[in-house]
Amino acid sequence: MNPTSKPSTILSKMIRSIIRFFDKLEDKVRGKLSHKPIFYALVGGAATVLFWRGVWHLADDYGVGSWESLLIGAGALLITGLFVAAFIGEQVILSGLKGEKKVADKTEDEVRKEANILFDLRREFDEIAERLERIEGKLNK
Repeated sequence: MNPTSKPSTILSKMIRSIIRFFDKLEDKVRGKLSHKPIFYALVGGAATVLFWRGVWHLADDYGVGSWESLLIGAGALLITGLFVAAFIGEQVILSGLKGEKKVADKTEDEVRKEANILFDLRREFDEIAERLERIEGKLNK
């Protein structure tokens, strides 16, 4: 450790490395679980229930009543823009508006086809951007 390093710099580096570790771990776990959606749902459901059980008990420990919980929770969800997402989710709304299947109902082949279409669109977009840059370069000469 460098003796001239500030403790706050060391702490922030440690926090960043911990966050990076868990971010990579999440990517690996999500990648494996995404191939087993029912098991993924069971794990996610159990974890969600345990999380909210902890929140519930903390609220009880601090004497937060039912109406206060409702108002604080709804207010926080509305302020952060998570109210609809928490109860419905953007994907559900968008897929309903587009008349699409939910991602969980799609086969792996359908998801791959969509990914390939998006990849092709991205490539076309990049080609158009390059052409525009060349045209701009010629116009600016």
